[in-house]
Amino acid sequence: MIEKRNFEAETAGGSINPLKSLTAAQFAALGGNAVAFVRPISGLDLSAMIRGTDFDEETTYQLVMSADGTPLMVADTPDAVTEWLIDKDLGVVTLH
Repeated sequence: MIEKRNFEAETAGGSINPLKSLTAAQFAALGGNAVAFVRPISGLDLSAMIRGTDFDEETTYQLVMSADGTPLMVADTPDAVTEWLIDKDLGVVTLH
């Protein structure tokens, strides 16, 4: 992957941070099963994502996913996520 910022760093004699040249698969593997992220998701999107489910379309749920994008848990409140994570050995990050 060549990005403008990487090209400019190379041509200016600088070095590229190795994290900037990772493939999507390599980046996902960095967290392995040690890092998870939590994000809000609508019931409509969740039903489309997880086939055979029937989530309320107008409700916002909390989706916990591993670093590689595997869904780990769905909750209806942030407190439920916190409770579930208490006994898990995961580092949690937020999305910006």
